[in-house]
Amino acid sequence: MRLTIFSKLVIGYIVIFMITIVMIVYINMQFNRLGKITNSIVSVHNRITNQNKKMIEMLLTLVNYEKKYVIMKDKDIYDLFLGTRNDFEKTLREMATIAGGEEFRKPLELISRSYQSYLDIFEKEAEFLKKGSRYPHDLYAGEKEKAVADIITGLRELRNQNENSIYEKLVRLEKSDINARKVVLLVTVLSVACCIILSIIITRSITRPLAVMRKKTKEIAGGHYRGGDMRISSSSEIDELVQDFNMMCHKLRETDKIKTDFFAFMSHELRTPVTSIREGTNLLLDGIGGEASEKQKRILKIIAAESNRLIDLINSIMDLSKMEAGKMQYHFVESDIAPLLQRAIIEIEPLAKSKNIRTELHIEENVPHIRMDIDKLLQALRNLLGNAVKYSPEGGLVRVFARSNNSHLEVAVSDEGPGIPRENLGSVFDKFRSTHKGTGLGLAIVKSIIRSHGGKVWAENNSGQGSTFIFLLPA
Repeated sequence: MRLTIFSKLVIGYIVIFMITIVMIVYINMQFNRLGKITNSIVSVHNRITNQNKKMIEMLLTLVNYEKKYVIMKDKDIYDLFLGTRNDFEKTLREMATIAGGEEFRKPLELISRSYQSYLDIFEKEAEFLKKGSRYPHDLYAGEKEKAVADIITGLRELRNQNENSIYEKLVRLEKSDINARKVVLLVTVLSVACCIILSIIITRSITRPLAVMRKKTKEIAGGHYRGGDMRISSSSEIDELVQDFNMMCHKLRETDKIKTDFFAFMSHELRTPVTSIREGTNLLLDGIGGEASEKQKRILKIIAAESNRLIDLINSIMDLSKMEAGKMQYHFVESDIAPLLQRAIIEIEPLAKSKNIRTELHIEENVPHIRMDIDKLLQALRNLLGNAVKYSPEGGLVRVFARSNNSHLEVAVSDEGPGIPRENLGSVFDKFRSTHKGTGLGLAIVKSIIRSHGGKVWAENNSGQGSTFIFLLPA
C-alpha cells in the first residue's frame, strides 16, 4: 500500500524533528569540549564542498542539454550547452585554484581528463549531426556515459578527499578534545545530511510527477496528444491523477483523429459535386443551353467564383489532413530558391496590381542552395504572399527577402498591414484560426511544409506597421 502525500509529509517532518532534537541534545552535551575550527577549514574546504555540488549540478545540466541536442538538433539548445560548458570550465579552474594541495591532484586530473574526453566525443557526434551523416549512436552514447561516470567518480573522490582533509585537520587540533570534536562533527554532518536527503526524497517524490504532468499539459495545449502513456510511480493520489490524465490524452487523440478523418472524408465527398457545379456553370457561361442574359451571366460568374473558392478550401483541408496524418509525399531536390521566389511573386502580381500594391524581391549574394520539394515550398510561398497582399492597404508595399543565416537559408515576407495582436503571435499558425479574410488554413499548411523541410517559421510585428513572416531552412 502506497502512502498518501499527507502521510509522507507527516512522517518526514517527524523524522526531521527527531533527528534535529537528538543532534541539539548531543551537541549541547559536548559543547564544552568543542574548540574553534580553524579559518582554513571554513575558507578552503567549505568552498570545495560548495564548488563540488555546483559542478555536479552543472554536469547534470550539461548532459541534459547534450541529450536534448542529439534528439532535437536545435541550435538554441546547443548554445545553452556551450554556455553551461563555459560555466563548468570556469568552476573547474576555480576548484583547481582552491584545491591546490597534492591530495587533490589525482581526482582533479581524473575530472579534467574525463571531461575533455566527453567534449571530444560530443564534438565528433555534433559534426555528424550537423552534416546529417549516419554514425554509431549507441557507441558514442556509451563512451559519453563512461566519461560522465568517470567525472562523477572524480568529483566523489574529490569530495571524499576533502572530507578526509577536514578530518585530518580536526585530528591535529587540541589532543585533549579530539574525540569529542570528531563525534560532534560526525553527528552534525550525518544529521544535516539525513535531513537534507529526507527532505529531497519527499519533495522530489511529489514535485517530479507534477513537473512531468505540467510538461505534458503544455504539449497538449499545443495540440500534441502523445502524453497518454505516462508511467509514474508515486503516491496514490498522483497515481490516480496520472491514470485520469492518460485517459484524457487517449480521448483527445481519438477526438482529434475523428475530426481529421471527418474533414478528409467530407473534403473528398464534396469536391466531386462542387467541381460538377463549377463545370456546369462554365458551360452555361459559354452559351451551352442557350444565350444567357447579362443578369444571368453575372449570377453565373458569382457561382463560378464561389465554386472555385470552395474547391480551393476543400483542397486545403485535404492537404492539411494528409500532412497531419503523415501521408503527404515529398520529393526533395537540391536547388536554388531564387527562381522559386520570382515565380511566386509573378503569380501574385495580378492580385497585387488589383490593389495597386508594389512587390519587391531582395536576394543577397551567396544565398545557399537547399534541399526542397519545389511544389510544396511554392505552395507555402503562395500562401505567405497571398496573406501579405490581402492584409496590405491600397498602394502598399510587400517585400520578400532571402539571405544566408549561419548554416540556414532565411526567407522573410513583409507587409504593411495592420499587424498581428501580440497575444496572437504564438497561435497565428494554428489551423482554423479564421480571420475575416481567410479560413485559417493557409498558415497552418505553411507551418507543416516548413517543418517537413526541417525548418521553423514564426511571425513578428514590424517597428512601424505591418508584420513579417520568417522561415529558416537548413542549407
